[in-house]
Amino acid sequence: MRLTKTIAIIILSVFCFASSAQVVDKIIAKVDNYILLKSDLEKAYLEIISGGQQPDQCRLIESLLISKMLAAKAEIDSVVVSQDEVDSNLDRRLQYFVNQVGSEEAIELYYGKTLEQFKIELEENIKEQLTSQKMEGEITDNISVSPAEVRKFFKDIPTDSLPYFSTEVKVGQIVKTPEVSKSQKDQTIQKLNGLRQQIIAGEDFNVLAKKFSMDPSVVQNGGELGFQRRGILAPEFEAMAFNLEQGDISPPFETDFGIHILQLIERRGNSFNSRHILMIPQPLESDIERAIGFLDSLRNLIILDSIGFAKAAKEHSDDQATSSNGGFYQDANGSSRVPVDQLDPVIFFTVDTMKLGSITKPLRYRMDDGSEAARIFFYEQKLAPHQANLKDDYQKIYGAALNQKKATVMEKWFLKARDDVYVEIDPEFDQCNIMNRIN
Repeated sequence: MRLTKTIAIIILSVFCFASSAQVVDKIIAKVDNYILLKSDLEKAYLEIISGGQQPDQCRLIESLLISKMLAAKAEIDSVVVSQDEVDSNLDRRLQYFVNQVGSEEAIELYYGKTLEQFKIELEENIKEQLTSQKMEGEITDNISVSPAEVRKFFKDIPTDSLPYFSTEVKVGQIVKTPEVSKSQKDQTIQKLNGLRQQIIAGEDFNVLAKKFSMDPSVVQNGGELGFQRRGILAPEFEAMAFNLEQGDISPPFETDFGIHILQLIERRGNSFNSRHILMIPQPLESDIERAIGFLDSLRNLIILDSIGFAKAAKEHSDDQATSSNGGFYQDANGSSRVPVDQLDPVIFFTVDTMKLGSITKPLRYRMDDGSEAARIFFYEQKLAPHQANLKDDYQKIYGAALNQKKATVMEKWFLKARDDVYVEIDPEFDQCNIMNRIN
């Protein structure tokens, strides 16, 4: 049931993109250079009802408009996200779509455009989303609430309005991604050296980049990254670029993203324009088996109490999203107890077969980017359904109090920020009185 719902959300989301591509769209609001389309509203509406909720249209428009305001204000305040962040997010999002819908062809069918066209439009949306999130972070990241504020927040909730929490579990994981063997890296370096020689001999860099590069942005830029100032791209990439003369092509070099060759197009002070070809060495079956063997040994140490699970996760897990929390999943409020209906279906069905306190043997799985890895699960705790209380649910109540405080700060920010940007709303939606709602 959970899996069916997830796929439905993805298909509806993609279908809405297709619909907007096939009919004449309409601008319903403008915030400086950012526009809100009717299709954006329809897509957001479909995503909410697919989750079983009934959205308030005015509040939905307000939320979308606020996101545009954040992006517009970020442009004024020079708050930017790097192209690497955008590319990484785009790659994960595309792979997630493919994994859920079934194939790239299915995406093209629902979208009504080629996968390359889909990527270009999706990249624009991702960049705007990341910029809005970063701008909001600049405003709210230093906000906190004290224990006294949490207690007051909880005390102010009427008894008959206290939430009732469903079954919750505390589940952790330790992930090990296979380390690519030296032989695979050497083969990749050899291929890139071959491409480098072809370019030196007169082959078109952009043509070869589109044919061989594994950087998702190559579809629209032919490997050319545009002018980037120092501190935006990977340190190894920048170091190589600043050591080249204009027109030079680097030997293969490695970053966290893979192995590159780079051509410096132009340098202006602390900024430079370059093009590159990226190849990502793929692990062999023997590399995956080594990762499984490592996890099996680590599991035995945990079972023998030679090392605690949380310590092992922090020191050895390759999943950054959970390792900093001792390997444990968290809900939206930062609590390590997660409602079972919010767990990924694969994790839910795995935990459903486990005993409390047990650790699975290493399990192979495919990550969001399509690559293969291995992981072990630890099922530490289960809490029966209950009404919210400070003892059992402090982290959730803390999160709610913090969100309320952040919302107050954001309201004050919007009141000031709206004077810095141009806002125009289509009369058809003026009945929502959006600007007064924001104030």
